[in-house]
Amino acid sequence: MMAGDMRQDKRANFSALTEHNTNGVARSSAVASSKTGASKKLVIKNFKDRPKLAENYTEDTWLKLRDAVGAIQNSTSIKYNLEELYQAVENLCSYKVSPTLYKQLRQVCEDHVQAQIHQFREYPFLCETSLDSLSFLKRMNRCWQDHCRQTIMIRSIFLFLDRTYVLQNSLLPSIWDTGLELFRTHIVNDSGVQKRTVDGILEQIELERNGETVDRSLLRSLLGMLSDLQVYKDSFEERFLVETNRLYAAEGQRLMQERDYLHHVAHRLEEENDRVMSYLDQSEWDTHLYTLMCDVFVSGLSTLLDENRVTELALLYQLFSKVKGGLPTLLQFWRDYIKTFGGEIVGTPEKDKDMVQDLLDFKDKMDNVAQGCFARNESFINAMKEAFETFINKRPNKPAELIAKYVDSKLRAGNKEATEEELERILDKIMIIFRFIHGKDVFEAFYKKDLAKRLLVGKSASVDAEKSMLSKLKHECGAAFTSKLEGMFKDMELSKDIMIQFKQYTQNQSEPSNIELTVNILTMGYWPSYTPMEVHLPAEMVKLQEVFKLFYLGKHSGRKLQWQPTLGHAVLKTEFKEGKKELQVSLFQTLVLLMFNEGEEFSVEEIRTATGIEEGELRRTLQSLACGKARVLNKNPRGKDVEDGDRFNFNNDFKHKLFRIKINQIQMKETVTHHRACVPRPAVSD
Repeated sequence: MMAGDMRQDKRANFSALTEHNTNGVARSSAVASSKTGASKKLVIKNFKDRPKLAENYTEDTWLKLRDAVGAIQNSTSIKYNLEELYQAVENLCSYKVSPTLYKQLRQVCEDHVQAQIHQFREYPFLCETSLDSLSFLKRMNRCWQDHCRQTIMIRSIFLFLDRTYVLQNSLLPSIWDTGLELFRTHIVNDSGVQKRTVDGILEQIELERNGETVDRSLLRSLLGMLSDLQVYKDSFEERFLVETNRLYAAEGQRLMQERDYLHHVAHRLEEENDRVMSYLDQSEWDTHLYTLMCDVFVSGLSTLLDENRVTELALLYQLFSKVKGGLPTLLQFWRDYIKTFGGEIVGTPEKDKDMVQDLLDFKDKMDNVAQGCFARNESFINAMKEAFETFINKRPNKPAELIAKYVDSKLRAGNKEATEEELERILDKIMIIFRFIHGKDVFEAFYKKDLAKRLLVGKSASVDAEKSMLSKLKHECGAAFTSKLEGMFKDMELSKDIMIQFKQYTQNQSEPSNIELTVNILTMGYWPSYTPMEVHLPAEMVKLQEVFKLFYLGKHSGRKLQWQPTLGHAVLKTEFKEGKKELQVSLFQTLVLLMFNEGEEFSVEEIRTATGIEEGELRRTLQSLACGKARVLNKNPRGKDVEDGDRFNFNNDFKHKLFRIKINQIQMKETVTHHRACVPRPAVSD
């Protein structure tokens, strides 16, 4: 063994070899040799001079490539190995022949595509010898499939060109995109070819919709072609939607009245969905379904709502909820329907008599639809409220007046239509309608006037119901709205106590009267305002008034009493040939009838002079006594209206099955001016 370190310098020897491949291009290779066990170091050196292409290499190579492309286009065998062709393209691109090669390839492809159009033109389109639509579609599909297959094969040969030169030039379309562009330009954009292609596709779809079997793969391929060529929307989709809408709108009109109509629609939509999944452009499904449903139901929804077809309406909601934009559209139809239908209820004066009941029924119906058919969707419930508020205020004041009248009819004695529980439910529903009206002051004026009548004449069906309604109004509008109404109730309760005291007071009088007097003491600020009217009362009534005045002012010094006869009423004991009767009449009717204790016949002027009743009020009073249902007076000459020359006498032959008969006063037509009602005054105010 030798001491020390022995090192040996090992160097590798390289030799550059030049060889020619089969394409005539020189390549260099580096060969490394070394002794066993030595470290390796590889160095690659460039050629001092770039190898040159063989003479005529570019032209010869292009001829090979062109022959190969032609063979692909003509579906014949290719003479050359594909790898050899690929390498040839790479060699040309390495020597900057790419621009020329790209142009040459494009031209060859364009020439071939241009030649294909003739197979679609060789038969006149409208001639009997022309291809039928299905054969035409098959030929078009075959041409498209061949073109795609050829383009893929051509691109595989020219892949190096596509991935280098084309990729580096953003303005140049790829070989695949070039193929699409050429097919679109020279085949599909030909007006005759495109029209016949789209017509044929639509014809096949219509056949399938009518139950016939069609070649879905053919349709899928052709529609895919239109989509790939980016002409789907412009050439097909618009016409497809128009034809679809036309078909289903007509079908909808024809089948709308059938009970299973919506089930048929649901089945149709399933078919359309299957069609989309099979061969239509799935990106358009929402638009297609949305447009289809809008056209089918724009007129049908009204029919379903009119006829209250809740099963179909529930299904309709489900169908619309499945498509983007469906529910907002259904919501708008719903809102418009309510405004239109409700507007007819409110805007038809001939139907004013039934307006409020119709509104209540309509609201119940729409509530049931929203709750039971539209899944209690808040948007639909809010839209309904908005629509009600809109249409109910299109006719100012009248709905408010009629709602007040409707409440009066339900709270008035003699209303035997509902139990207390049912009446409470009716009042709750009325309050819902009441919330929609803007003219609540108009409602208040009419409600106050009607409440005054009910309280003063003792015609309230139920004090509990009256107070319940008052509580609802207070909750809805606040204490200020109901403070005067509450004051009216307080006045009536105080008046009862006062009359108890007055009866005790009159019992001590030395000269008792055969008239039983009841007085209501009313605070003027609480009650409706009435036009003051002075009338001529019989002496005995005047005497009783003075007795009460002395009694009341003796207890409440400093107060002033103003007698208001307008709402005064009386019960008269009367004797006819048939027997004794009691007449429940107003104070004005009382004054007229009492005159016939003093005479047999009077003229209008004589009655006016004796009673002091204002002319218009007198004519209505005489009309109620002589021209109404209970004619306790005879008018000469007969007629419905009271004229100046008419004369009146007591009808001793009057007959009626009841013992106590109410003779209704003819009411003056009520009007609204500046949102305030013109109403009469109550009996006595304090």
